[in-house]
Amino acid sequence: MPESTVSPADPATAQLGHALKPRQLIMMGLGSAIGAGLFLGSGVGVQAAGPAVLVSYLVAGALVIIVMNALGEMAAAKPASGAFSVYAADAMGATAGATVGWLWWAQLVIVIAAESVGAAGLLASVWPVLPVPLVSLAFMVLFTVINLMGVKNFGEFEFWFAIMKVAAIIAFILIGAALVFGLLPGVPSPGLSNFTAHGGFAPKGWAGIGTALLVVVFAFGGTEIVAVAAAETADPARSLARAIRTVAWRILVFYIGSLSVIIAVVPWTSDTLRSPFAAVLDMARIPYASTAITLIAVVALLSALNANLYGASRMAFSLAQREEAPRWLARISANRVPMMAVLISVLFGFVATVFELWYPNRVLPVLLNIVGSTCLLVWTISLLSQLILRRRAARAGTPLPFRMRGYPWITGFALGILALIFGLLLSSGDTRGQFLSMVALTAGIAIASETARRLRNKKRATA
Repeated sequence: MPESTVSPADPATAQLGHALKPRQLIMMGLGSAIGAGLFLGSGVGVQAAGPAVLVSYLVAGALVIIVMNALGEMAAAKPASGAFSVYAADAMGATAGATVGWLWWAQLVIVIAAESVGAAGLLASVWPVLPVPLVSLAFMVLFTVINLMGVKNFGEFEFWFAIMKVAAIIAFILIGAALVFGLLPGVPSPGLSNFTAHGGFAPKGWAGIGTALLVVVFAFGGTEIVAVAAAETADPARSLARAIRTVAWRILVFYIGSLSVIIAVVPWTSDTLRSPFAAVLDMARIPYASTAITLIAVVALLSALNANLYGASRMAFSLAQREEAPRWLARISANRVPMMAVLISVLFGFVATVFELWYPNRVLPVLLNIVGSTCLLVWTISLLSQLILRRRAARAGTPLPFRMRGYPWITGFALGILALIFGLLLSSGDTRGQFLSMVALTAGIAIASETARRLRNKKRATA
């Protein structure tokens, strides 16, 4: 199908392409949930709860599966680049939609900078040839170009990034299983004693499981991008249903499988859990284990950077089309990419990256602390929107191409888990500031959005 050029002066009629393939959507969903947090940060959860961290991962995984199904139901009925922002606007009004959209955009553009700096730093630790600032900025330029090339190219890059991460996870689980069951020649098996040794399965009780839940739930952040990307597939309803069925159970298998191997091989009291995957591979006597895991983590960060830039640009595009952002952000290029939305999204990342490199560990930690809980709010709003829109569709007799099973009880269960997580955030001195910062930011965006809308309406009324 030939690509058409949309006039820059007519952003209201701008339409994105539909070149994203189902296989790319599926791997994007998998890749978004498998990040550097799993490869490098999962040991923090193990140390917080011991072997019972598996309970925390099961709870967090169940929550993500429910959220994905709720988003899938709404996205199949109404594919939109703004996804949950559009559904929140439909369910609870324009201010709710604009607030969650801008909040998610702010989170992504800040995280883009963190991922660029983080990937450059990790790469320098194993290949210290070029300075970190230069590599970081090179990453930003590279993925800006990829995102400007068209959604088909973006999807293909994400597909292969995800393939590498999934292959690494599968290889790790197989090596770990061989180690546990004594199948590696010359390497003694640790058996399964570590599941109950050193204080039992739950050495820190429910408090440890709750603390670990706060750590692990953020590892699943980013899965909501599947609902955003579905709008650029040829058959959103079918593609989404397939992606959700495929991705949901595989996320649990990969996470629970990886963590089971780590717990079986490495005592939860071990200092080597600072890099849990490398610790397991070292015990399996795999050469250059630390280097391999570091390079995989670099790939994971770059994949997330690529996906987050895509997600941020599509959200800015959607907000502009709904007049919740400057209209010029809705202009698209000849290859149906919201070029201005991509550039404005990456611009903040460039600025934040430069400041972080000038003032190390002073800029990004503050920004990340402000938006750290945003994904939880997005999930909450998405579930509430699904409750409202599903009830509305039932009253109107509107058929839904994809229906989430267990409604409304499953949705209520997920909202209960989120309420528990918000309670844990508020009760902990380490996370209370992050929660309150997110609340303040949300309130500020909501007030600004409502004020801007009233001014627009007043201007139109007097025109």
